[in-house]
Amino acid sequence: MNTRAFITGVSGTELNDAERDFIRSQRPWGFILFKRNIETPAQVANLVQALRNVLGQTDAPVLIDQEGGRVQRLGPPNWPLYPAGAVFGRLYDIEPGLGLRAAQLSARLIAADLGNLGVSVDCLPLADVPVAGADAVIGDRSYGTEPDKVAAIARAVTDGLEQGGILPVLKHIPGHGRATADTHLTLPVVDTPKAELERTDFAPFRALADLPMAMTAHVVFSTLDPAQPATTSATIIHQVIRGVIGFQGLLMSDDVSMNALAGSIAERTRAAFAAGCDVVLHCNGRLDEMHEVARETPELSGQPLQRAARALAARKTPRPFDRVMARAELDSLIERAGAAASA
Repeated sequence: MNTRAFITGVSGTELNDAERDFIRSQRPWGFILFKRNIETPAQVANLVQALRNVLGQTDAPVLIDQEGGRVQRLGPPNWPLYPAGAVFGRLYDIEPGLGLRAAQLSARLIAADLGNLGVSVDCLPLADVPVAGADAVIGDRSYGTEPDKVAAIARAVTDGLEQGGILPVLKHIPGHGRATADTHLTLPVVDTPKAELERTDFAPFRALADLPMAMTAHVVFSTLDPAQPATTSATIIHQVIRGVIGFQGLLMSDDVSMNALAGSIAERTRAAFAAGCDVVLHCNGRLDEMHEVARETPELSGQPLQRAARALAARKTPRPFDRVMARAELDSLIERAGAAASA
């Protein structure tokens, strides 16, 4: 039996009976972890294993948002802190090689943390290009304000994850950098002309279009589709994401429970599939909403199934590395970035 085309969260640090029944009956393609699911390394590893065991899929993708900085689901005391993306940008401005090395090291260390837990996918890198006046929801998560720089650092992050056996998810396609609102709270509208969007916002995504998976932006680009955000816009998905950008990998929605989207959870789910998303992401672990998503989700088949299979097949065997030496080098680079920022 095929899995269904959605990724789900769960409510706590271990599965309850209702969640087990849901997973067995509704067969999500994958899972995503948040801080509410995390206590200790042993507990997280057990939860990851339980998710796969209940589904009956040993290679089911388990995702997490582990960027560093403000967005880090795993943290002290059991996991180390990692720098925000802007740190790599500051180092890149000192010398590009330093920024790229720090980005690769940080991602490789994160990959080691995730691999130890059985987590197989990190929702990283970001290719968003923020502008003055944009909401701080991206802010220092971004690698910079120049498309070529953002693309180069995002590629280094991708390399680090892949060298550690972790699959990357490119976000937030086709760009969240101009959004003047936090999509967790409300829907932002960007009215920038198409030519400027292609030159700036879309450019890093075009350079990274070979990545296996990408996550949409809940952002309206009014010069392209005045009515719908990218997640539910057939125009954006087919003409921009698949067309201008050239992304042909697995396209997942951002979280359909975020307040940027209108309508019921069921309506949002239907709209994302109708627009061309391959997989819908639902994160909050609320069982009633999980059932709504599942009722509107088809089996993963046809081209979306092929994209999903290619994405999972892209996962590489981890390369050996010296974790202690890598962390020491990263810390030295972070210190250098801090000194530059305070100079």
